[in-house]
Amino acid sequence: MSAQVPTVGRIVHYRSLGSADGRFASECRAAVVTQTGRVGTDGAEWVGLAVLNPTGLFFDADIPQDEAGKAGGTWHWPERV
Repeated sequence: MSAQVPTVGRIVHYRSLGSADGRFASECRAAVVTQTGRVGTDGAEWVGLAVLNPTGLFFDADIPQDEAGKAGGTWHWPERV
């Protein structure tokens, strides 16, 4: 089975940063890939995203992939349920 490759238009999960004071927790949000083509030194894919938040859209470029830790400010493939 081959590894998934992010392409423009694919749906992924973005892990929000949350707030420094802890008022807002880090949460998964749906996102659409808007840019591809950069691979980090660890082999992780970096993408541009349009993040779909309950209160509006958030756009950012150069978001690193984090399948294992799912740290804030990263993206990962949706979990299979």
